[in-house]
Amino acid sequence: MAEKFKNLINGEWKDSKSGNTFENRNPARWNEDLIGIFPSSNEEDVKEAVAAAKKAFEKWRLVPAPKRGDILKLVGDKMNDRKDEIAFEMTREMGKVLAETKGDTQEGIDTAYYAASEGRRLFGHNAPSELPDKLNLSFRAPIGVGGFITPWNFPMAIPTWKMFPALVCGNTCVFKPAELTPKTAATLVEIIDEAIKEVLGKDYIPGVINIVHGKGRIVGEAMIGHPDVDLISFTGSTLVGKRINEVAGGSLKRVSLELGGKNAQIVMDDANLELALDAVLWGAFGTTGQRCTATSRLILHKDIHDEFVAKLAERAKKLRLGYGNDGNVDVGPCVSESQRASVHEYVEIGKNEDKATLLCGGEFADKGDLAKGWFYKPTIFTDVKPGMRIEQEEIFGPVLSVLKCGSLEEGIDILNGTKYGLSSSVFTQDVNAACRAIRDIKAGITYINGATIGAEAHMPFGGVKQTGNGHREGGWTVYDFYTEWKAVYIDYSGKLQRAQIDNY
Repeated sequence: MAEKFKNLINGEWKDSKSGNTFENRNPARWNEDLIGIFPSSNEEDVKEAVAAAKKAFEKWRLVPAPKRGDILKLVGDKMNDRKDEIAFEMTREMGKVLAETKGDTQEGIDTAYYAASEGRRLFGHNAPSELPDKLNLSFRAPIGVGGFITPWNFPMAIPTWKMFPALVCGNTCVFKPAELTPKTAATLVEIIDEAIKEVLGKDYIPGVINIVHGKGRIVGEAMIGHPDVDLISFTGSTLVGKRINEVAGGSLKRVSLELGGKNAQIVMDDANLELALDAVLWGAFGTTGQRCTATSRLILHKDIHDEFVAKLAERAKKLRLGYGNDGNVDVGPCVSESQRASVHEYVEIGKNEDKATLLCGGEFADKGDLAKGWFYKPTIFTDVKPGMRIEQEEIFGPVLSVLKCGSLEEGIDILNGTKYGLSSSVFTQDVNAACRAIRDIKAGITYINGATIGAEAHMPFGGVKQTGNGHREGGWTVYDFYTEWKAVYIDYSGKLQRAQIDNY
């Protein structure tokens, strides 16, 4: 019998007030592996969770930041102890191969330890006053209740990017994870709540962390419209991000949006071609292409185009598909039947509407054990031109579009020619060309001689244009999003001093 899961609200695990549930199934073994039953929550559950978080905030904000950091350190330790278990279960529910889910989990561990150390580094800035006998200081203050809406492709790493900095800054959390990956989310929240209890002991504060499972159009909408939610952090599609910005902006909530990408790798004629080949295979087909940073476009210099494409097709055809917890698997399934159908729809657009050349793939992988899940063959199109739909729109699957350029400048123009600007990559052995690329590429992330995927937890993560609204996750920059700046003036002159009046 499948395990039944609950929401965590105000320190108690409880069913949804709706009484409704949904199933969580293995995308590689859909009919064989029912992972769990989860509450399909409603607006009343969200209201209860927000009320708990609001009440908890008044105590949590007074816990010294270094002690909040101690809690995050313990969270990292607990995640590390359970790393193999978390990764195995994440592969069951999300589909990507075990090595990748271990990496996803490790990124959460890294983020926990980084956030823990920031508990002692929430620095303010002091500046000299323009008046005598007066001090000018500034401090960071927590904001309040955060609402966190996260996707299914990185069900551990992305929630930790958001909630760990929020918690160490003194905010409380209401978390709505993706319906396709609720178990990983439940495990994370269980670990956080355990750590709070262990560090605070008798001073435990219920409601610091809350999780409400359910549909985005119900739970997410209730969260973004709630007057007591002070900030929203969302990762997902650009379309949904615009909706969140519209609703949350109406009450002037602070909003961080991490949205789509259409990332490209440029390979110049002087590049190390074997290295570039390894990178594009990893960038395009790792996580079955289901990353916002996936290599969706490959821009090849005309002089190496034909040679490179031939090697690429040969390697792509040899990639081994299967259940990610089995050995010797390179590529897992699409996360759901509907996601696979969306990928195939774009392949048909490429073949018919865009008139690109299908080099390999382009069909379901449904023979033998692969018929049990939502597998799709790694797909490569050549003869792709700028402006084609498969070159412009995010597919979120194992589909790569190959374009040709005659120079670095032309390659950069092609790379910049979409509404997105998340990640980018250039392969060249010319340091001057690399520096020009870094300067001229319009993206939040640029790799030189590396794949478009591989962000590290202590560096800023985010993009430009319609990839988001300018905020960054990861690194030191995210702490500005989760805090307010408070300026403080201390006048010990014993008299009223009027700035800009009495000093000039």
